[in-house]
Amino acid sequence: MGALLALASAVCYGIVDFAGGLLSRRVHFAVVTFLGQVGGLLLAAVAALLTPATAVHSADVAWGAASGAGSAVTMHFLNRGLSRGAMSVVVPVSAVTGVALSVLCGVFLLGDRPTPLAWLGICATVPALWLVSAGGDGHGSRARSGRRLPADGLIASGGVAVQYIGLAQADPASGLWPVAIGRTAAVLLLLPGVRRHAPEFRGPVRLLGCAVLTGAGAAFALILYLLAAHEQILAVAVVLASLYPAVPTALGLAVLHERVTRTQMSGLLIAGAAIVLLSLG
Repeated sequence: MGALLALASAVCYGIVDFAGGLLSRRVHFAVVTFLGQVGGLLLAAVAALLTPATAVHSADVAWGAASGAGSAVTMHFLNRGLSRGAMSVVVPVSAVTGVALSVLCGVFLLGDRPTPLAWLGICATVPALWLVSAGGDGHGSRARSGRRLPADGLIASGGVAVQYIGLAQADPASGLWPVAIGRTAAVLLLLPGVRRHAPEFRGPVRLLGCAVLTGAGAAFALILYLLAAHEQILAVAVVLASLYPAVPTALGLAVLHERVTRTQMSGLLIAGAAIVLLSLG
């Protein structure tokens, strides 16, 4: 069940990533980031109220807040990179490095002990994510954005690791409150930037509403991941949930009729093998 929940989280995140990528072409990235966290807070708060929680301790609040701070950093720098047309650089750097950091922390700091099959799946995931995400044409993003793109991806990857590790440390007895607390922390962290980009928030209501909905979808993905982390060791849950870059590639093929390169197809096949290994392990 833990593997299925983590995969469901990846699918949900991938759909949100696809929608957010399209939206960031029409709305300023700061608007997408902030309103997304607001939408995530609304959904997470309702879900937390409807889900039984026997006890919420100060440690759960702290871990939830840390996870939310990681989410805010991730989405800010990821959306900034995507707004520069940098998907072919930012996404693979953030996904691969975020997975590596999370797995290393799980193994060396939290005592995770993946099975040999799970290790094979983890090792297969890194090239799979890179091939899937970096296999496109990039649309000249490297020339346009210069050296800042790898920095965007690396900073985002640090946020990914903090987001996943922090949320996994919350006690199951706290229910879904760590997710709601995290969304609150993310909104507060991003709030100072709202004034600087105030004119951008006067865009079409329909687009602003879509930004809120993408954030709600991201919060739902985090809820699925939290449930998976309660059923599965951190290393495996993080790796499966981090396979989300494969989803925009598949959606681009099915919805936008994009051409998938041989590199991306190789990545998808390796990702499928990694899923099998991680599920069996």
